[in-house]
Amino acid sequence: MRSERAGSAVLGVRTPPGADPATAPRRQARLQRLRRTLQFAFFALFLLAPALNLLRFDLTETQLWVLGFRWSLGIDAFLRGEASATQAALGIILRGILPVFAVIVTVLIVAYRYGRLYCGWLCPHFTMVEALNDLLHRAIGRFSLWDAQPSAHGGRVPQRRWWPVFIVSCAFFGFLWAITLLSYLLPPAQIWGNLVHGTLTPNQARFLLIFSAIFTLEAAFARHLFCRYACAAGLFQSLAWMANPRALVVSFDRSRSRDCRSCSTAAYPEGNACDNACPMRLPPRSVKRLMFTCVQCGQCVDECEASHAAQQRTPNLEWKVGLDALRESLRQRREG
Repeated sequence: MRSERAGSAVLGVRTPPGADPATAPRRQARLQRLRRTLQFAFFALFLLAPALNLLRFDLTETQLWVLGFRWSLGIDAFLRGEASATQAALGIILRGILPVFAVIVTVLIVAYRYGRLYCGWLCPHFTMVEALNDLLHRAIGRFSLWDAQPSAHGGRVPQRRWWPVFIVSCAFFGFLWAITLLSYLLPPAQIWGNLVHGTLTPNQARFLLIFSAIFTLEAAFARHLFCRYACAAGLFQSLAWMANPRALVVSFDRSRSRDCRSCSTAAYPEGNACDNACPMRLPPRSVKRLMFTCVQCGQCVDECEASHAAQQRTPNLEWKVGLDALRESLRQRREG
């Protein structure tokens, strides 16, 4: 039990008993600042990895680069007669299959325990999702074109002048995604040099035009929908998370559901702060199986804590892990 509480404290899962409610906003701000820092750092790594040869596959050389080194499976040596079939097979297993397997297993182990932390805390696409959500909200008062009702985030009044900013940002991210993807396959210096000097090859130009259009449309219309329904990495993390009844979960205290009637925060004065804060457009007060695509960003928990701290009450939403999460899972099963 002590280890479970320690793990919860590290993640900022629960409000310490007897804590001053006035400290809640500071805890929330620190947690979200940490998350934003990790997001932006990983976003920069995603963009710079090909240029720094941290990870890319060069089609012109049929060469994989990893952490600045040429990564060889030993197949070329076998073809030149410098290695036996056994040595080539071992090279494929040790330098090809095992590293990929280790990465996949590591991600799934983390997801089994903590859910889609990669999605909510690192994923470059989700970083883009949240940035575009904010711009769209400034334009129309909704975080998605598919939201049924507007949300008065921070008392904002929708202003049409943000529409061009949102559209240009979608196009910018679409192009950035396309050229970054291409730089993972071809030498980045060549791609950017050809772009700057207007000497892109026909194939390079077609690739950039087609994928820029696809990614722009996805950014404008299907940002969180892609994360929920089309992302394979997110799907397998969610499956691992659902398989573990002790995994980190957002728990809702239904015995005090009446307290939600007076829910109000600075960001969402109209109420339903946890629902409106979720960038995946999920109902945080629902059961775990309906939160299948939760990315553990913690924004719903933060808003609930802010609302209840202002009223000197314990929050209705809490992160729970380990035995507490198991009890929550069993309770949900009993109730339905």
